[in-house]
Amino acid sequence: MPRILANVLWPLAIMTVIHRVLIRAVNGAITNDFATVYAATRRFLAGEPVYSENLLTVQPHYLYAPSGTLLLSPFGVIDNYTISRWLFILINTAAIIAALWLLMRMFDLDVKSFAAPAILLAAFSTEAVTNTLVFTNINGVIFLCQAAFLYMLHTRRLWWAGVAMGLSLAVKPMLAPLLVLPLIRKQWQPFVGALAIPAAAMAAGWALTVDASRYLDTTMPYMGQVRDYYNSSIAGLGVYYGVPEPLILAARILVVAATLLAVWLLLDYRHNNEVLWLATTSGVVLAGVFLVSTLGQMYYSMMLIPLMLTVVLKGSLVRTWPAWLAAYAFFFPDNWESVRWPYYGRVMEFAHPTLGWLLILATILVVLLWRRAAPGRHERIAPAATSA
Repeated sequence: MPRILANVLWPLAIMTVIHRVLIRAVNGAITNDFATVYAATRRFLAGEPVYSENLLTVQPHYLYAPSGTLLLSPFGVIDNYTISRWLFILINTAAIIAALWLLMRMFDLDVKSFAAPAILLAAFSTEAVTNTLVFTNINGVIFLCQAAFLYMLHTRRLWWAGVAMGLSLAVKPMLAPLLVLPLIRKQWQPFVGALAIPAAAMAAGWALTVDASRYLDTTMPYMGQVRDYYNSSIAGLGVYYGVPEPLILAARILVVAATLLAVWLLLDYRHNNEVLWLATTSGVVLAGVFLVSTLGQMYYSMMLIPLMLTVVLKGSLVRTWPAWLAAYAFFFPDNWESVRWPYYGRVMEFAHPTLGWLLILATILVVLLWRRAAPGRHERIAPAATSA
């Protein structure tokens, strides 16, 4: 049976990857995140102002820090925009595949088994991976940094974990909350690379960017604002539907509290099932961040793939139907616009990523509380002495 499954799944996986890359990604979409990157890096290399665009429009904006501009600048060296974009797509595709391979190793899954094409097919069928490639943004590389960070923490290659995190933070701060993992285990080594690499890249990028101060004066305040379009965070959805600010604030505070409680309850797993702890805690933290930040977009859900992969582990907290209903909400690209029920269809279309993140967080928290309260609670182990 495993061989039959491999024979069935490999062609499906390979053709799905080819379709997503050569057809969907190359075709592109109205949303084009790479155009701003290419234009900004070209200006950076020419010694022209980088942060000079009009931030009042709804088009994609260049929001990377000078450190990110420096690291992305090689794409601006290529004179041909199309070739540069295609290279960017290929690098992100390779990064996603490499991240999945690392996660398989971390989860002790045989890369020669049917699990490899199954995971590849599932990942490239998600909205997160598809739109990362179609919109041509850097999240594929960020996903690789996340997978490498988790894998290096698990294998105790702590200095390299810091390098993976540092490279990620030099481009964008999305994964910064995951530093709570080595902090909990009192491992200081990852913080060296995580802080030194973005600091060095920022210093160099700042010196080479002629209008670097505009990043602080204009771009950062803009990123601190809640926009009411293409924003699946609680604040974004609330502003779009005119929810009173006190209610939005209360909802965000509740999510922060739920996230912190879940992280605390997950500490029970850090000694007897480290992979489960690392992957689940990272997913809980990031889901909470997506919900309470000023901007949350559905394709950020790619960073929740490690969480959902824990389904293969004993003691997994996502072996329930609500967890996979949540996964449907934040992974699947179904359009919920309805001709018959336009209002409700539009609400679902805008809200389903938010509802998915809320449901996965709530599901994990409920399972954790149930296990804690049950007399014969599952996988409950008191802290034991272990090496950091």
